[in-house]
Amino acid sequence: MAVSPGASWRSGRGMHFIFSDEVVLLFDFWSVHSPTGMALSVLVILLLAVLYESIKVGKARLLHQALMNLSIPTSQQLIEEADQDSSSSDSLPVSRSPLRWFLCHFGQSLLHVAQVVVGYFMMLAVMSYNTWIFFGVVLGSGVGYYLAYPLLSLT
Repeated sequence: MAVSPGASWRSGRGMHFIFSDEVVLLFDFWSVHSPTGMALSVLVILLLAVLYESIKVGKARLLHQALMNLSIPTSQQLIEEADQDSSSSDSLPVSRSPLRWFLCHFGQSLLHVAQVVVGYFMMLAVMSYNTWIFFGVVLGSGVGYYLAYPLLSLT
């Protein structure tokens, strides 16, 4: 009797984590059959988790930068801009605020899409129920948090 891959929970085997050096991750061509292949796969998944944490920090920094650039101008800044506009009466005044907002929002949107894609890849890797891959995701998240979050204080 052939059992479909998604029906393993119905066949009595149950869904549980296993320690094994054989697994298929994310795509059919990413098939692991040796301890060396498993170690390399865990390293790739670990780096994917570090990338996920880095993207989260990048989004936060971009948001902070956008809020700083788009803050309400002070009266001194308005006076300086008025002086610059009067000195260069040849050129038309161009408002950069909507363009900056659009670029920051576009950048945040791209980072969000990248974060979602990487997050789903990690989720699907963990759903292989391979304990080594799970450890790679957990360790990579911890390492990524440790390395990336101090960068937030540098702004």
